[in-house]
Formats: sequence, structure tokens, C-alpha cells
Amino acid sequence: MPVTTEANLTCPSCGTEQRVEMPTDACQFFYECASCQVVMRPKPGDCCVFCSYASTRCLPKQVT
Repeated sequence: MPVTTEANLTCPSCGTEQRVEMPTDACQFFYECASCQVVMRPKPGDCCVFCSYASTRCLPKQVT
């Protein structure tokens, strides 16, 4: 299965969707929305904001 390093990240506060490059060496725990400046954090049980709010799970989850 191919690994994806980009994802559409959707802000849970304002709904803005951004195409974002994921880190390749770690999970990203915080992400600030470019539109409303809300700092996103993962939902309980998720390791990062990509697993919670993106169209693609984070890289570490894709390779396991």
C-alpha cells in the first residue's frame, strides 16, 4: 500500500480545510488553523491531529 505524506486537514472549529504536508518522522500533536487560529489537538485515543481531523492517517499509522 502506498504511503501518503499529504492530507486534507479540516479544522473542527471553523471547518476550514487545508492541504498539509505531514511530518515523516513523528506524529504532530498540535496544529494551528490558518483561518481561525484555534490550536487543534488530537481526539482522545488518537496519536495526532492527522488521525483525528485529516483525510489520511499519520505516517506512523500508515506503515503499521
